[in-house]
Amino acid sequence: MATIEQAKLAAVAEFLTIAPPSTAIHALAVSTEPRQIVTGIGRGPKIAQGVETGEECLRFYVERKLPKGSIPAGNLLPAVYQGVATDVIETGRFRAGASRTPAVAVALPGPVRTKLRPTQPGCSVGFQFTGSESNLVMAGTYGAVVTDGAQHYILSNNHVLANENDLPVGSPIFQPGLLDGGDPTTDQVAVLTRFVPLQAAAANLVDCAIARILNPAQASAVFLPNVGSLASPVAVTPVIGMNVEKVGRTTGYTQGSVFDATATVKVTYTMGTLVFDDQVLVQGTGAAFSDAGDSGSLIVDANTKQGTALLFAGSDVMTIGNKLPNVLTALGVTLVI
Repeated sequence: MATIEQAKLAAVAEFLTIAPPSTAIHALAVSTEPRQIVTGIGRGPKIAQGVETGEECLRFYVERKLPKGSIPAGNLLPAVYQGVATDVIETGRFRAGASRTPAVAVALPGPVRTKLRPTQPGCSVGFQFTGSESNLVMAGTYGAVVTDGAQHYILSNNHVLANENDLPVGSPIFQPGLLDGGDPTTDQVAVLTRFVPLQAAAANLVDCAIARILNPAQASAVFLPNVGSLASPVAVTPVIGMNVEKVGRTTGYTQGSVFDATATVKVTYTMGTLVFDDQVLVQGTGAAFSDAGDSGSLIVDANTKQGTALLFAGSDVMTIGNKLPNVLTALGVTLVI
């Protein structure tokens, strides 16, 4: 019998390859083909009737969970895979979470969407579209202040600061994002400095970027309420059951808990569907943990007040974050507190 980790690796290879939509699927039809409905594969306690059983299992995350009777026998996900018990959990489709819209539809300011000086983690931030997309405006979230020992930077996602690999280093970054009324002639606060390229042909580990802050005196490392100050610049590794919190451009302050700490997931971007390995899944407490525009938010361990993940995607059910130690290592920076 395989270990759970061995079974997970095999299941990722079998079920998480990117499959083109079937030509037989129509507007009101739902595919039951496993490679089309599986959104991720992880591990954690098996859940029966909403209660954790304590049995460690392999988790199949699916876009939509259908009654067994409506699925052809050949398309049923296995109850046991390579000798390991499985669980099937509905998540919806995962999407990268920046908010974008035609330039004529500027969002009304909110508590974390206004112009802030000094700037603070949790507020609206973004780039300016160019070329064929110049009729669009967007906004994401200013995740944290980080440093390489010489300069201070805004930490956020590649898709929030670099438009999915598309922008050159040196591109202007605005606060608030132009979707939230930022003025490109007066509201530039940073320049894109470095990003980890997103890959379509291989699994990704992070969606992250940094932008050098033009005036460090106009940037505070204290998070918007109710997160406040971090207790340490050291990132803590997320674990299942960890209570977490974040403040983001769209939903503001929210609380949740880590549902999976080692998931492999498929995420829809403008550039296509990408696979991410070793990701953190978070469920909100009482309400959704995030929504479009919260991408880039720092997810914080509520008990230790240490950063643990960088929010970058989600669905109506789950939020996904990159493990923060992986993000900081990839960019060569540390948190400023």
